Amino acid sequence: MDFLYIKALHLIFVVSWFAGLFYIVRLFIYHTEAEEKPAAEREVLQKQFIIMERRLWTIITWPAAILSTFFGYYMVYTLDLWSSGWMMVKLGLTTALLGYHIMNHILYKRLQRNLVTWTSTQLRLWNELAAMFLVTIIFVVVLKNSLDWIYGTLGFFALGITLMIAIRIYKRFREK
Repeated sequence: MDFLYIKALHLIFVVSWFAGLFYIVRLFIYHTEAEEKPAAEREVLQKQFIIMERRLWTIITWPAAILSTFFGYYMVYTLDLWSSGWMMVKLGLTTALLGYHIMNHILYKRLQRNLVTWTSTQLRLWNELAAMFLVTIIFVVVLKNSLDWIYGTLGFFALGITLMIAIRIYKRFREK
């Protein structure tokens, strides 16, 4: 199969994977906030969130993660990029992203049983981690060897701090 088709499939599944990661945590937030509703409303909402979470997680997010990883590693193997510094960083970030995905799976399994263990604020912060992975991985791939890792690392932490501040401001605004 032509390399450009593999690359296109990889990108399609990366986009789908991130869409699933962004939306699943939003559903977790809504599911968690439903816990504060009156019993009848809570029961209806949580049943619906369980269905939505299951469909998103099993039909879109997991398959996209698997296919994205498969096509990505296929390209690394085909192009023999194992010794490339930027690729090692990307693979490290992708491995961390898979860890994030697995932690979301643990949260998913708990919420499927209506075991609410995180607050909505904790989940909002957790949701921003996916954005940090996305931005960092894109910069690594696009800039490759021209990326100054000191500035890249500082930028990663600056983005994280900015997102946390924005969440705190949003929380205050929401509470008013």
